[in-house]
Amino acid sequence: MSAPVGFVGLGQMGGSMARKLADWPGGLVVSDVRSDATEWFREHGATIAASPAEVAAAAGHVSIAVLDDKQVAEVVAGPEGVLSTAAPGTVVAIHSTIDAATAESLARAAEKVGVHVVDAPVSGGAMGARGGTLAVMVGGSDEAFEAVREPFSRFSDKVVHAGPVGSGTRMKLARNLLHFVSFTAATEAQRLAEAAGLDLEALGDVVRHSDAVTGGPGSIMLRPTAARIEDGDPWLPILSHVRDLGEKDLSLALAVADGYGVDLPLARRALAELGDGLGVGAGPLADPAPPSSRSNDD
Repeated sequence: MSAPVGFVGLGQMGGSMARKLADWPGGLVVSDVRSDATEWFREHGATIAASPAEVAAAAGHVSIAVLDDKQVAEVVAGPEGVLSTAAPGTVVAIHSTIDAATAESLARAAEKVGVHVVDAPVSGGAMGARGGTLAVMVGGSDEAFEAVREPFSRFSDKVVHAGPVGSGTRMKLARNLLHFVSFTAATEAQRLAEAAGLDLEALGDVVRHSDAVTGGPGSIMLRPTAARIEDGDPWLPILSHVRDLGEKDLSLALAVADGYGVDLPLARRALAELGDGLGVGAGPLADPAPPSSRSNDD
């Protein structure tokens, strides 16, 4: 903790994360292409660097939160990039959500000069960044993970070692897959509720309330595998019960939708695939033919 930490990219997410490091015992060095983004840090005692290379020359750990793969590659391996000045043993953390292959390629380049790269995308949005309650999914060696655990704990209350380099990104993408498929499901629920004359804002309030109690979709993600559950496994009756409730409620919702003439393709697919996805097989109410496999005459 005696070495300074560095941060490159002070946008909505990166800026809030970096602010949590302003009182780091070894000091904070920051850089951003926008001079106005560094003002708060200057006022709070951070060192302002002119380039990522200048950040890395001073810091033992460098976090990067820029826009995309191209910017990450430039910040890490460009002419004025981190690898041009980083001392052996420096840990470079990529918080941007990029292609896992990009992180792996940069890690190989960094290894040649004795520098560790971890891909460390975050989940929790701007609110989590401001509150220091992000989840960070880290891909990298055990040594690199231990090195970043303490600085990451300043802006996160959950730091997970996902595996080798690239694993953090793959975990983030799996997490966001759930996030945005759930958003799609929410739009179907809104269409159904609107057709039924319900208050959509009240529905949203109920969804947020109940998910905060039950844990939402994450509440079923408690097994170490997605394989079929064998007889005698204690999860079998639990997730069979979840399937039965889900198939019942999905069937009822689809019946309501049919009455209003509302098409809910994601709900129909969920009814067909819920049991198999849970590892317990389809129940008696599952639709055996999801829309993708039906003919136009069905």
